[in-house]
Amino acid sequence: MELTIIIFLLGGLFLGWSLGANDAANVFGTAVGTRMVSFKTAAIICSLFVILGAIISGAGTTETLGKLGSINALPGAFAACVAAGISVYLMTKVGLPVSTTQAIVGAIVGWNIYTGSTTNMQVLFTIIGTWILCPIIAGIIAIGLFTLTKNFILKRKLHILRLDAYTRTALILAGAFGAYSLGANNIANVMGVFVPISPFTDITFSNFFTFSSEEQLFLLGGLAIAAGVFTYSKKVMFTVGNDLLKMSPVAAFIVVISHSIVLFLFASQGISNFLQSINLPPIPLVPVSSSQAVVGGVIGIGLLKGGKEVQWSIARKISVGWVLLPILAALISLIILFVLQNILNLAINY
Repeated sequence: MELTIIIFLLGGLFLGWSLGANDAANVFGTAVGTRMVSFKTAAIICSLFVILGAIISGAGTTETLGKLGSINALPGAFAACVAAGISVYLMTKVGLPVSTTQAIVGAIVGWNIYTGSTTNMQVLFTIIGTWILCPIIAGIIAIGLFTLTKNFILKRKLHILRLDAYTRTALILAGAFGAYSLGANNIANVMGVFVPISPFTDITFSNFFTFSSEEQLFLLGGLAIAAGVFTYSKKVMFTVGNDLLKMSPVAAFIVVISHSIVLFLFASQGISNFLQSINLPPIPLVPVSSSQAVVGGVIGIGLLKGGKEVQWSIARKISVGWVLLPILAALISLIILFVLQNILNLAINY
């Protein structure tokens, strides 16, 4: 593989690292924040399952993101990924759980503006619509599950030590499911722009198994996410898991499950196809925000308790970050594209 291709792919790997540092942290943020699961254990499980989710189920959301703006040159894809990665890094630096989805969408729109390409407004509005629906759906699911779980625990009258052991196990299982869902839903943010121009070729093993070029990209992206989880995710974990709302371990489990269900729904080709087969509207296969889903779940439980325990000042600060992030990513994308085209004389589109 040529050195230039490797350099351009580093843009996607940097974005994957940023996603691991910010979005992937949300999978175990509540578990780590409540001290039920150690950071090291959370990082290992999260990394393994996010890679599996990316390789096995990452194709659906990648196709949707490609319809927003089809970047057709490696330097252009590099610019979009680096712009998204920088913007997410800046938000992570101040401890805000922002959305890598919003960052890459903003960066792609920036590429469309700079190159004069058409932005598919229908796809854009669909994606923006999920940004609004995602935390609401997660909050509703969290309220329902928390109520059911609380009633179940009261009826069973579990000993506190047994309840503690069950909760710890449940948090680990929920985190594994959440990490898988995150990889399936959000790998499009990391490597989606490279799929149409993948430098890899399919690898066939004895006519039995084919490791496609797309899956190779997803593996690289998954490894980059894992690196971000291990090296830089701790601060954001505690912002979500401890600062926004003081939660019990049971509430933490509910938040992770609610978040995971939302991400899985918006990434599952099987569920979407099933709904179509029975003449129901399919769920759009779009990359949604892990951060928004977690925050929605946390606030949902807070509202169920009356809303007084929610740190609304932190919630407002997080919301402002969500609004500013795609704008910041688009602006950084424009600057990088200008530098690549006019200073380095690289073709950012064909």
